[in-house]
Amino acid sequence: MTDRKRAVHRLIAATAAALTLASCTRTTTVAGHGTADGIPAPAPSAGAPTTTGAPATTGAPTTAAGAPTSAGTPASTEAEAPVTAGAPTTTGAPATTGAPATAPGPHPTTVGPRPSTTKTTTAPPPGPGNTAPGARPTPANVGVPAGVQLTELSANDEGNTYRVERDNTVLDRVHIKGDLLITAYNVKITNSQIDGGVLDEYGGKKYSFTLSDSTVGPATGCDPDPGVGESDYTATRVHIRGHSDGFRASGNNINIQSSYVYLCQYPNAHSDGIQTYMTGHDLTLNNTTIDQRDVHDVTAPIFIADNGSVNVAVTNNLVMGGTYSIQVKNAKGAVIVKNNALVDHSWIYGPVESDCGVAQWSGNQLVTIDDHYNITSVVGPLPCHN
Repeated sequence: MTDRKRAVHRLIAATAAALTLASCTRTTTVAGHGTADGIPAPAPSAGAPTTTGAPATTGAPTTAAGAPTSAGTPASTEAEAPVTAGAPTTTGAPATTGAPATAPGPHPTTVGPRPSTTKTTTAPPPGPGNTAPGARPTPANVGVPAGVQLTELSANDEGNTYRVERDNTVLDRVHIKGDLLITAYNVKITNSQIDGGVLDEYGGKKYSFTLSDSTVGPATGCDPDPGVGESDYTATRVHIRGHSDGFRASGNNINIQSSYVYLCQYPNAHSDGIQTYMTGHDLTLNNTTIDQRDVHDVTAPIFIADNGSVNVAVTNNLVMGGTYSIQVKNAKGAVIVKNNALVDHSWIYGPVESDCGVAQWSGNQLVTIDDHYNITSVVGPLPCHN
C-alpha cells in the first residue's frame, strides 16, 4: 500500500477503535493467454433484471442455487461484458444488491496494458475439508480453483500496484503480486490471485467491480489494510488471507456471498472481518466464514456499527473470535440478523452487542466446530444482547 492509502486506513482504524470503546464500447480481457480488445460490452437492461451465468453458491461454481438473501429490497443482477479467455470456462457475475454503479460519460478509447510477462503459476490443490456443493465456505472450496494456470501481471502504478482504468475490464486467471486498484466501472475479476488488497476508491471517487473464485492477500505475513473494499462490489467464493481486516464497506450495494476470511494479527490494527465506515445502503453478508480466533488486537468478525448503514442483512454465516463477536448497531431500514452460527466461547467479552430493538433477530445459534469448520454440535440458541 502507498503512504497515502495507509494514512487513510489509519484514520479508519482509529475511528473503529473509538466506536469499540463507545460500546461502454470496448471490453478488455486480461487472461492467461493475453488480451482481446474490441468486443462490444452489452448495456445493462433498464427494465427487468437480467439473468447471470454463475450462481453465488459455495462449492462447485457450476451448481445453481436460489437468489442470495438481500436487505430491504430484492437482489437484482447486472449484464456484463463477455469473457474471451483462452480456456472455455467462464464465470458469470453473481447477484448484486441494489442498483449497480454505472459509468458516467464516454468510455476510454485507450487500450489497457497487456501482461508484461508470460510467467505462469498453477493454483495449489485444495486442502482437506468438505467441498460438496452447498458446503460451508473453507479454504478448501473457495478462492482460486485448483489447477488454474495464472499469468503474472507486473505493476503499472506506483509502488507494487496494478491499476485498472478502463470500464468493463475483465481480469481472468491472473496473478497480481501487489495491490489491485480499480478506477473504472463494472470491472470483473475471476479465478485470480491478488497478493495485496482490492480497492475501488481513489481521490474521493468510488467505482464498481465483481470478484469471484479468487484469493486475496499474501501467503505469509500480515497486511494491516483491508483485503477487499470499498463500495459497489460483489464478492463470491473469495478467500481473504494475510489481512488484519477482511471486507471494508464504505458505500452502497455491497454483496458478499459464500466467502472465507482468516484474519491475522497486526499490532494496534483493531481487526475486523467486515467493517462499515461511512457506508450507505444495501449491505449483504451471507454464507461466509470469518475466523478471528488468532487475533489479539481485535474488534469483531462482524462490525457493522456505522450510522450511515441502511438495509443490512447478515445471514447464514459462521463466525468466531473478537471482543463481542456480532456487532450490528446504528443501522436503519431493514436490519436482518438470521441463521448465523457463532463458535461458543470464542469471544473475549461476550457473544453479541447489537441493537435488539431494531434487528430482526432469529435462528442464530451457539455451536462447536472441528478443524475443518464443520459444525459438530449446537450448544443452544444465541439471543440478542444490546
